[in-house]
Amino acid sequence: MEKVDHIGISVRNLEEQITYYTEVLGLKLLKIEEVPSQNVRVAFLDAGNVHIELLEPLSEEGAIYNHIQKRGEGIQHVAFKVKDIREEMQDLKGKGVRLLSEEPVPAAGGAEAAFIHPKESFGVLYELYDKGEKGD
Repeated sequence: MEKVDHIGISVRNLEEQITYYTEVLGLKLLKIEEVPSQNVRVAFLDAGNVHIELLEPLSEEGAIYNHIQKRGEGIQHVAFKVKDIREEMQDLKGKGVRLLSEEPVPAAGGAEAAFIHPKESFGVLYELYDKGEKGD
């Protein structure tokens, strides 16, 4: 794992949160996109050495909606940048680490992602985030 790429924060209202992060905290909005495979709308903000990923559920289904219902808005995951997600997944499986999927899933920015089960990492949901040739 190379570095923390972004911190995912679940939100109920993306526009309201974007206003807070840009006007109050002074962060720069990089882009907004929908990720249908994850049932979310995503905004990426530049926080200098790391990105903030705001995640708004598109419906009453999916991990982000469930997270908000159980825990409210707030930090949902920490994402580590990896160069070869499949290799990283195999390495973790070889160490007995349970992942939430057998294969990477489509993620924001055209990346691929996989998640370490939070029970494996003391309650923290970690994402492996592979941008491939897209870089930073």
